[in-house]
Amino acid sequence: MSTPKVFLVQFLNIAGLGPIFGPIMGALYGPVAFLWIVLGSIFAGGVHDYMSGMMSVRTGGKSMAEITGNYLGEPSRYVMLFISVVLLLFVGVVFIVGPAALLANLTFDVDGKGVFEGTIFASKTFWIAIIFVYYFVSTIVPIDKIIGKIYPFFGAVLMFMAFGVAGAMIYDGLAIPEITDMAHYSHPAGIPVWPALIFTISCGAISGFHATQSPLMARTIKNEKLGRKVFYGAMIAEAVIAMIWAAVGMAYFPDGLNGLSDVISAGGPGLVVNKVTVGYLGIAGGLIAILGVIVAPITSGDTAFRSIRLTISDRFDFTQSKIMNRLVVALPIFVIAFFITQIGFKSIWMYFSFSNQLLSTFVLWTGTAYLYQHGRTFLITAIPGTFMSASLVAYILTAKEFPFGFSHEIALNAGIVTAIAITIYIISLVIKARGNLKQSYVKK
Repeated sequence: MSTPKVFLVQFLNIAGLGPIFGPIMGALYGPVAFLWIVLGSIFAGGVHDYMSGMMSVRTGGKSMAEITGNYLGEPSRYVMLFISVVLLLFVGVVFIVGPAALLANLTFDVDGKGVFEGTIFASKTFWIAIIFVYYFVSTIVPIDKIIGKIYPFFGAVLMFMAFGVAGAMIYDGLAIPEITDMAHYSHPAGIPVWPALIFTISCGAISGFHATQSPLMARTIKNEKLGRKVFYGAMIAEAVIAMIWAAVGMAYFPDGLNGLSDVISAGGPGLVVNKVTVGYLGIAGGLIAILGVIVAPITSGDTAFRSIRLTISDRFDFTQSKIMNRLVVALPIFVIAFFITQIGFKSIWMYFSFSNQLLSTFVLWTGTAYLYQHGRTFLITAIPGTFMSASLVAYILTAKEFPFGFSHEIALNAGIVTAIAITIYIISLVIKARGNLKQSYVKK
Protein backbone atom coordinates (compact mmCIF):
# COMPACT_ATOMS: atom_id res chain seq x y z
CA MET A 1 0.00 0.00 0.00
CA SER A 2 1.03 3.64 -0.30
CA THR A 3 3.11 5.07 2.56
CA PRO A 4 0.43 7.53 3.79
CA LYS A 5 -2.09 4.69 3.89
CA VAL A 6 0.35 2.35 5.68
CA PHE A 7 1.04 5.06 8.26
CA LEU A 8 -2.67 5.71 8.75
CA VAL A 9 -3.53 2.02 9.15
CA GLN A 10 -0.64 1.54 11.60
CA PHE A 11 -1.75 4.60 13.57
CA LEU A 12 -5.38 3.48 13.75
CA ASN A 13 -4.37 -0.10 14.55
CA ILE A 14 -2.44 0.99 17.65
CA ALA A 15 -4.68 3.90 18.72
CA GLY A 16 -7.53 2.12 20.50
CA LEU A 17 -9.08 3.22 23.78
CA GLY A 18 -5.56 3.30 25.29
CA PRO A 19 -4.44 6.84 24.31
CA ILE A 20 -7.83 8.20 25.44
CA PHE A 21 -9.01 6.25 28.48
CA GLY A 22 -5.49 5.53 29.79
CA PRO A 23 -4.36 9.19 29.94
CA ILE A 24 -7.70 10.21 31.46
CA MET A 25 -7.11 7.72 34.27
CA GLY A 26 -3.42 8.67 34.38
CA ALA A 27 -4.33 12.35 34.78
CA LEU A 28 -5.32 11.51 38.36
CA TYR A 29 -1.59 11.30 39.16
CA GLY A 30 -1.05 14.91 38.08
CA PRO A 31 1.62 16.39 35.75
CA VAL A 32 3.91 13.37 36.19
CA ALA A 33 1.64 11.79 33.56
CA PHE A 34 3.03 14.27 31.00
CA LEU A 35 6.56 13.21 31.88
CA TRP A 36 5.79 9.52 31.41
CA ILE A 37 4.00 10.07 28.08
CA VAL A 38 6.83 12.18 26.62
CA LEU A 39 9.80 10.16 27.88
CA GLY A 40 8.00 6.85 27.50
CA SER A 41 6.94 7.40 23.89
CA ILE A 42 10.33 8.78 22.75
CA PHE A 43 12.73 6.42 24.54
CA ALA A 44 10.58 3.29 25.07
CA GLY A 45 7.38 3.18 22.99
CA GLY A 46 8.85 4.58 19.77
CA VAL A 47 11.89 2.32 20.07
CA HIS A 48 9.65 -0.68 20.82
CA ASP A 49 7.39 -0.04 17.81
CA TYR A 50 10.26 0.69 15.44
CA MET A 51 12.22 -2.41 16.46
CA SER A 52 9.20 -4.72 16.27
CA GLY A 53 8.33 -3.36 12.83
CA MET A 54 11.86 -3.48 11.43
CA MET A 55 12.65 -6.93 12.84
CA SER A 56 9.53 -8.15 11.06
CA VAL A 57 10.53 -6.38 7.84
CA ARG A 58 14.00 -7.99 7.99
CA THR A 59 12.49 -11.46 8.55
CA GLY A 60 9.91 -11.41 5.77
CA GLY A 61 6.96 -10.14 7.82
CA LYS A 62 7.15 -12.73 10.62
CA SER A 63 5.12 -12.27 13.79
CA MET A 64 6.84 -11.34 17.05
CA ALA A 65 6.42 -14.83 18.53
CA GLU A 66 8.51 -16.29 15.71
CA ILE A 67 11.15 -13.55 15.95
CA THR A 68 11.38 -13.94 19.74
CA GLY A 69 11.93 -17.67 19.36
CA ASN A 70 14.75 -17.07 16.91
CA TYR A 71 16.62 -14.71 19.25
CA LEU A 72 15.63 -15.71 22.80
CA GLY A 73 15.29 -19.46 22.34
CA GLU A 74 12.57 -22.03 21.67
CA PRO A 75 10.81 -21.80 25.08
CA SER A 76 10.46 -18.04 24.58
CA ARG A 77 8.78 -18.67 21.24
CA TYR A 78 5.88 -20.49 22.87
CA VAL A 79 5.71 -18.14 25.86
CA MET A 80 5.51 -15.21 23.45
CA LEU A 81 2.94 -17.03 21.31
CA PHE A 82 0.75 -17.62 24.37
CA ILE A 83 1.09 -14.05 25.66
CA SER A 84 0.44 -12.60 22.19
CA VAL A 85 -2.70 -14.65 21.55
CA VAL A 86 -4.11 -14.04 25.05
CA LEU A 87 -3.39 -10.31 24.82
CA LEU A 88 -4.93 -10.06 21.36
CA LEU A 89 -8.03 -11.90 22.55
CA PHE A 90 -8.32 -9.47 25.46
CA VAL A 91 -7.85 -6.53 23.09
CA GLY A 92 -10.41 -7.89 20.65
CA VAL A 93 -13.00 -8.53 23.37
CA VAL A 94 -12.38 -5.23 25.18
CA PHE A 95 -12.73 -3.42 21.86
CA ILE A 96 -16.02 -5.18 21.20
CA VAL A 97 -17.61 -4.62 24.60
CA GLY A 98 -16.24 -1.06 25.07
CA PRO A 99 -17.52 0.47 21.80
CA ALA A 100 -20.80 -1.46 22.10
CA ALA A 101 -21.43 0.05 25.54
CA LEU A 102 -20.55 3.55 24.28
CA LEU A 103 -22.94 3.21 21.33
CA ALA A 104 -25.78 1.76 23.40
CA ASN A 105 -25.48 4.50 26.03
CA LEU A 106 -24.75 7.35 23.64
CA THR A 107 -25.95 10.55 25.28
CA PHE A 108 -25.35 14.25 25.05
CA ASP A 109 -26.92 15.05 28.42
CA VAL A 110 -30.11 16.14 26.66
CA ASP A 111 -32.78 15.68 29.34
CA GLY A 112 -30.58 12.94 30.70
CA LYS A 113 -31.73 10.51 28.02
CA GLY A 114 -29.69 8.40 25.68
CA VAL A 115 -29.86 9.06 21.96
CA PHE A 116 -31.15 5.53 21.28
CA GLU A 117 -33.32 5.15 24.38
CA GLY A 118 -36.39 3.00 23.77
CA THR A 119 -35.05 1.44 20.56
CA ILE A 120 -33.12 -1.70 19.67
CA PHE A 121 -30.03 0.51 19.25
CA ALA A 122 -29.98 1.00 23.03
CA SER A 123 -29.13 -2.69 23.44
CA LYS A 124 -25.45 -3.46 24.03
CA THR A 125 -26.04 -6.98 22.74
CA PHE A 126 -27.21 -5.55 19.41
CA TRP A 127 -24.03 -3.52 18.98
CA ILE A 128 -21.85 -6.46 20.08
CA ALA A 129 -23.42 -8.52 17.29
CA ILE A 130 -22.85 -5.76 14.70
CA ILE A 131 -19.22 -5.27 15.72
CA PHE A 132 -18.66 -9.05 15.79
CA VAL A 133 -19.87 -9.31 12.18
CA TYR A 134 -17.61 -6.47 11.05
CA TYR A 135 -14.60 -7.94 12.86
CA PHE A 136 -15.19 -11.36 11.32
CA VAL A 137 -15.41 -10.00 7.76
CA SER A 138 -12.37 -7.71 8.18
CA THR A 139 -10.36 -10.62 9.66
CA ILE A 140 -11.05 -12.87 6.68
CA VAL A 141 -10.62 -10.56 3.68
CA PRO A 142 -7.25 -9.05 2.61
CA ILE A 143 -6.23 -5.92 4.51
CA ASP A 144 -6.45 -3.61 1.49
CA LYS A 145 -10.05 -4.62 0.61
CA ILE A 146 -11.91 -3.17 3.62
CA ILE A 147 -9.51 -1.75 6.21
CA GLY A 148 -7.36 0.04 3.65
CA LYS A 149 -10.42 1.68 2.10
CA ILE A 150 -12.44 2.80 5.13
CA TYR A 151 -9.59 3.78 7.46
CA PRO A 152 -9.02 7.19 5.83
CA PHE A 153 -12.53 8.17 6.95
CA PHE A 154 -11.97 6.72 10.42
CA GLY A 155 -8.66 8.57 10.62
CA ALA A 156 -10.32 11.88 9.78
CA VAL A 157 -12.89 11.36 12.55
CA LEU A 158 -10.19 10.45 15.09
CA MET A 159 -8.08 13.49 14.16
CA PHE A 160 -11.12 15.77 14.46
CA MET A 161 -11.78 14.41 17.93
CA ALA A 162 -8.21 14.94 19.14
CA PHE A 163 -7.40 18.29 17.60
CA GLY A 164 -10.93 19.67 18.00
CA VAL A 165 -10.66 19.14 21.75
CA ALA A 166 -7.06 20.46 21.81
CA GLY A 167 -8.00 23.61 19.88
CA ALA A 168 -10.99 24.28 22.13
CA MET A 169 -8.82 23.76 25.22
CA ILE A 170 -6.26 26.29 23.98
CA TYR A 171 -8.96 28.76 22.93
CA ASP A 172 -10.62 28.42 26.32
CA GLY A 173 -7.29 29.20 28.00
CA LEU A 174 -7.33 26.29 30.45
CA ALA A 175 -4.66 26.48 33.12
CA ILE A 176 -2.88 23.16 32.60
CA PRO A 177 -0.72 22.01 35.55
CA GLU A 178 3.02 22.32 34.95
CA ILE A 179 5.57 19.54 35.32
CA THR A 180 7.48 21.76 37.77
CA ASP A 181 4.50 21.45 40.12
CA MET A 182 4.53 17.63 40.23
CA ALA A 183 5.37 17.56 43.93
CA HIS A 184 2.09 19.33 44.75
CA TYR A 185 -0.09 16.65 43.13
CA SER A 186 -1.01 13.14 44.25
CA HIS A 187 -3.58 10.55 43.28
CA PRO A 188 -6.91 11.17 45.10
CA ALA A 189 -6.90 7.54 46.26
CA GLY A 190 -3.27 7.77 47.43
CA ILE A 191 -1.96 5.29 44.84
CA PRO A 192 1.84 5.62 44.36
CA VAL A 193 2.99 6.76 40.92
CA TRP A 194 5.34 3.84 40.30
CA PRO A 195 4.62 1.28 39.02
CA ALA A 196 0.88 1.98 38.73
CA LEU A 197 1.22 4.86 36.23
CA ILE A 198 3.26 2.68 33.85
CA PHE A 199 0.29 0.28 33.60
CA THR A 200 -2.38 2.97 33.59
CA ILE A 201 -0.93 4.85 30.61
CA SER A 202 0.42 2.24 28.24
CA CYS A 203 -0.76 2.90 24.67
CA GLY A 204 0.26 6.56 24.93
CA ALA A 205 3.78 5.67 26.10
CA ILE A 206 4.66 2.00 25.44
CA SER A 207 2.36 -0.89 24.62
CA GLY A 208 3.11 -4.50 23.71
CA PHE A 209 -0.08 -4.61 21.65
CA HIS A 210 1.67 -2.42 19.07
CA ALA A 211 4.20 -5.19 18.40
CA THR A 212 1.37 -7.48 17.33
CA GLN A 213 0.27 -4.90 14.76
CA SER A 214 3.64 -3.91 13.27
CA PRO A 215 4.09 -7.19 11.31
CA LEU A 216 0.85 -6.41 9.45
CA MET A 217 2.38 -3.21 8.12
CA ALA A 218 5.77 -4.85 7.67
CA ARG A 219 4.05 -6.98 5.01
CA THR A 220 2.68 -3.95 3.15
CA ILE A 221 5.45 -1.32 3.44
CA LYS A 222 7.23 -0.52 0.14
CA ASN A 223 10.72 0.21 1.47
CA GLU A 224 12.35 -0.49 4.83
CA LYS A 225 13.70 3.08 4.86
CA LEU A 226 10.11 4.15 5.58
CA GLY A 227 10.11 2.21 8.85
CA ARG A 228 11.01 5.18 11.02
CA LYS A 229 8.22 7.28 9.55
CA VAL A 230 5.61 4.52 9.83
CA PHE A 231 6.44 2.69 13.07
CA TYR A 232 8.17 5.35 15.17
CA GLY A 233 6.02 8.13 13.71
CA ALA A 234 2.70 6.43 14.46
CA MET A 235 3.77 5.95 18.10
CA ILE A 236 4.59 9.65 18.49
CA ALA A 237 1.28 10.59 16.84
CA GLU A 238 -0.51 8.43 19.40
CA ALA A 239 1.46 10.09 22.21
CA VAL A 240 0.20 13.49 21.03
CA ILE A 241 -3.39 12.28 21.48
CA ALA A 242 -2.48 10.93 24.91
CA MET A 243 -1.01 14.31 25.91
CA ILE A 244 -4.21 16.08 24.82
CA TRP A 245 -6.46 13.87 26.93
CA ALA A 246 -4.14 13.92 29.94
CA ALA A 247 -4.16 17.74 29.80
CA VAL A 248 -7.94 17.89 29.45
CA GLY A 249 -8.37 15.47 32.33
CA MET A 250 -6.26 17.60 34.65
CA ALA A 251 -7.63 21.00 33.68
CA TYR A 252 -11.24 20.74 32.50
CA PHE A 253 -13.13 20.12 35.73
CA PRO A 254 -13.48 22.92 38.31
CA ASP A 255 -12.28 20.88 41.29
CA GLY A 256 -9.15 19.67 39.49
CA LEU A 257 -8.14 16.07 40.10
CA ASN A 258 -10.91 15.59 42.67
CA GLY A 259 -13.48 16.72 40.10
CA LEU A 260 -12.01 14.33 37.54
CA SER A 261 -12.10 11.53 40.10
CA ASP A 262 -15.79 12.19 40.82
CA VAL A 263 -16.73 12.03 37.12
CA ILE A 264 -14.73 8.80 36.62
CA SER A 265 -16.42 7.28 39.66
CA ALA A 266 -19.84 8.25 38.25
CA GLY A 267 -19.39 6.94 34.71
CA GLY A 268 -15.79 6.00 33.97
CA PRO A 269 -13.52 7.63 31.36
CA GLY A 270 -16.38 7.45 28.83
CA LEU A 271 -18.36 10.01 30.84
CA VAL A 272 -15.30 12.27 30.93
CA VAL A 273 -15.10 12.11 27.13
CA ASN A 274 -18.81 12.86 26.85
CA LYS A 275 -18.70 15.91 29.12
CA VAL A 276 -15.53 17.33 27.56
CA THR A 277 -16.51 16.90 23.91
CA VAL A 278 -20.07 18.17 24.30
CA GLY A 279 -18.92 20.99 26.58
CA TYR A 280 -16.28 22.15 24.10
CA LEU A 281 -17.73 21.28 20.70
CA GLY A 282 -21.49 21.33 21.24
CA ILE A 283 -23.89 18.51 20.39
CA ALA A 284 -22.98 18.29 16.68
CA GLY A 285 -19.23 18.49 17.24
CA GLY A 286 -19.56 16.25 20.28
CA LEU A 287 -21.25 13.60 18.15
CA ILE A 288 -18.32 13.53 15.70
CA ALA A 289 -15.79 13.56 18.54
CA ILE A 290 -17.49 10.72 20.40
CA LEU A 291 -17.65 8.76 17.15
CA GLY A 292 -13.87 9.23 17.06
CA VAL A 293 -13.63 7.63 20.50
CA ILE A 294 -15.82 4.76 19.29
CA VAL A 295 -13.88 4.37 16.04
CA ALA A 296 -10.50 4.19 17.80
CA PRO A 297 -11.08 0.85 19.56
CA ILE A 298 -12.93 -0.64 16.59
CA THR A 299 -9.95 0.05 14.33
CA SER A 300 -7.72 -1.78 16.81
CA GLY A 301 -10.09 -4.65 17.53
CA ASP A 302 -10.47 -5.72 13.91
CA THR A 303 -6.71 -6.00 13.40
CA ALA A 304 -6.31 -7.72 16.79
CA PHE A 305 -8.27 -10.69 15.47
CA ARG A 306 -6.42 -10.57 12.16
CA SER A 307 -3.13 -10.64 14.11
CA ILE A 308 -4.24 -13.75 16.04
CA ARG A 309 -4.99 -15.50 12.76
CA LEU A 310 -1.62 -14.60 11.27
CA THR A 311 0.32 -15.38 14.47
CA ILE A 312 -1.17 -18.87 14.74
CA SER A 313 -0.81 -19.59 11.02
CA ASP A 314 2.85 -18.46 11.13
CA ARG A 315 3.64 -20.83 13.99
CA PHE A 316 2.11 -23.87 12.31
CA ASP A 317 3.12 -22.84 8.78
CA PHE A 318 -0.53 -22.90 7.70
CA THR A 319 -0.87 -20.91 4.48
CA GLN A 320 -3.57 -18.22 4.50
CA SER A 321 -3.89 -17.67 0.76
CA LYS A 322 -7.16 -19.64 0.62
CA ILE A 323 -10.36 -18.35 2.24
CA MET A 324 -11.14 -21.80 3.74
CA ASN A 325 -7.79 -21.84 5.56
CA ARG A 326 -8.56 -18.44 7.05
CA LEU A 327 -11.96 -19.69 8.25
CA VAL A 328 -10.39 -22.76 9.88
CA VAL A 329 -8.24 -20.48 12.07
CA ALA A 330 -10.68 -17.60 12.53
CA LEU A 331 -13.87 -19.43 13.53
CA PRO A 332 -12.52 -20.96 16.79
CA ILE A 333 -11.01 -17.58 17.70
CA PHE A 334 -14.37 -15.84 17.47
CA VAL A 335 -16.15 -18.59 19.40
CA ILE A 336 -13.65 -18.18 22.27
CA ALA A 337 -13.95 -14.38 22.04
CA PHE A 338 -17.74 -14.63 22.38
CA PHE A 339 -17.46 -16.54 25.66
CA ILE A 340 -14.88 -14.07 26.98
CA THR A 341 -17.35 -11.22 26.37
CA GLN A 342 -19.50 -12.74 29.13
CA ILE A 343 -16.78 -11.92 31.69
CA GLY A 344 -16.92 -8.54 33.40
CA PHE A 345 -15.26 -5.67 31.51
CA LYS A 346 -13.18 -4.58 34.52
CA SER A 347 -11.69 -8.06 34.97
CA ILE A 348 -10.73 -8.30 31.31
CA TRP A 349 -9.19 -4.81 31.32
CA MET A 350 -7.20 -5.57 34.50
CA TYR A 351 -5.43 -8.57 32.99
CA PHE A 352 -5.13 -6.86 29.61
CA SER A 353 -3.09 -4.08 31.24
CA PHE A 354 -0.56 -6.51 32.74
CA SER A 355 -0.24 -8.79 29.70
CA ASN A 356 0.17 -5.71 27.51
CA GLN A 357 3.26 -4.48 29.37
CA LEU A 358 4.61 -8.01 29.80
CA LEU A 359 4.57 -8.35 26.02
CA SER A 360 6.26 -4.97 25.53
CA THR A 361 9.08 -6.07 27.85
CA PHE A 362 9.55 -9.31 25.90
CA VAL A 363 9.76 -7.31 22.66
CA LEU A 364 12.38 -4.93 24.08
CA TRP A 365 14.56 -7.85 25.16
CA THR A 366 14.05 -9.53 21.78
CA GLY A 367 15.22 -6.28 20.19
CA THR A 368 18.23 -6.24 22.51
CA ALA A 369 19.19 -9.79 21.52
CA TYR A 370 18.70 -8.94 17.84
CA LEU A 371 20.94 -5.87 18.03
CA TYR A 372 23.56 -7.66 20.13
CA GLN A 373 23.78 -10.65 17.79
CA HIS A 374 24.12 -8.32 14.79
CA GLY A 375 26.88 -6.30 16.46
CA ARG A 376 24.78 -3.13 16.80
CA THR A 377 24.30 -0.73 19.72
CA PHE A 378 21.83 -2.60 21.92
CA LEU A 379 21.57 -0.18 24.87
CA ILE A 380 18.78 1.67 23.07
CA THR A 381 16.46 -1.28 23.81
CA ALA A 382 18.21 -2.64 26.91
CA ILE A 383 17.69 0.55 28.97
CA PRO A 384 13.89 0.74 28.52
CA GLY A 385 13.81 -3.07 28.82
CA THR A 386 15.47 -2.82 32.24
CA PHE A 387 13.00 -0.16 33.38
CA MET A 388 9.99 -2.16 32.20
CA SER A 389 11.33 -5.36 33.82
CA ALA A 390 11.68 -3.58 37.16
CA SER A 391 8.18 -2.13 36.77
CA LEU A 392 6.73 -5.58 36.07
CA VAL A 393 8.30 -7.05 39.20
CA ALA A 394 6.97 -4.20 41.35
CA TYR A 395 3.52 -4.46 39.76
CA ILE A 396 3.24 -8.24 40.30
CA LEU A 397 4.09 -7.79 43.99
CA THR A 398 1.48 -5.08 44.62
CA ALA A 399 -1.38 -5.32 42.07
CA LYS A 400 -4.81 -6.57 43.17
CA GLU A 401 -5.01 -9.21 40.45
CA PHE A 402 -2.03 -11.03 41.99
CA PRO A 403 -2.10 -12.80 45.39
CA PHE A 404 1.05 -11.29 46.91
CA GLY A 405 -0.16 -7.95 48.25
CA PHE A 406 3.27 -6.67 49.34
CA SER A 407 3.76 -3.09 50.45
CA HIS A 408 4.93 -0.43 48.03
CA GLU A 409 8.27 -0.21 49.85
CA ILE A 410 9.01 -3.90 49.31
CA ALA A 411 7.94 -3.66 45.66
CA LEU A 412 10.16 -0.61 45.19
CA ASN A 413 13.19 -2.40 46.62
CA ALA A 414 12.48 -5.51 44.53
CA GLY A 415 12.25 -3.38 41.40
CA ILE A 416 15.56 -1.66 42.20
CA VAL A 417 17.29 -5.02 42.80
CA THR A 418 15.90 -6.29 39.48
CA ALA A 419 17.20 -3.23 37.64
CA ILE A 420 20.66 -3.52 39.27
CA ALA A 421 20.92 -7.23 38.41
CA ILE A 422 19.98 -6.62 34.77
CA THR A 423 22.34 -3.66 34.57
CA ILE A 424 25.27 -5.78 35.80
CA TYR A 425 24.45 -8.37 33.17
CA ILE A 426 24.24 -5.71 30.43
CA ILE A 427 27.62 -4.28 31.48
CA SER A 428 29.11 -7.76 31.16
CA LEU A 429 27.66 -7.98 27.64
CA VAL A 430 29.15 -4.59 26.73
CA ILE A 431 32.58 -5.67 28.00
CA LYS A 432 32.29 -8.93 26.08
CA ALA A 433 31.20 -7.12 22.90
CA ARG A 434 34.15 -4.71 23.14
CA GLY A 435 36.52 -7.65 23.69
CA ASN A 436 35.19 -9.42 20.60
CA LEU A 437 35.50 -6.21 18.58
CA LYS A 438 39.10 -5.72 19.74
CA GLN A 439 40.01 -9.30 18.79
CA SER A 440 38.50 -8.85 15.31
CA TYR A 441 40.66 -5.73 14.78
CA VAL A 442 43.78 -7.63 15.92
CA LYS A 443 43.05 -10.45 13.45
CA LYS A 444 42.63 -7.95 10.64
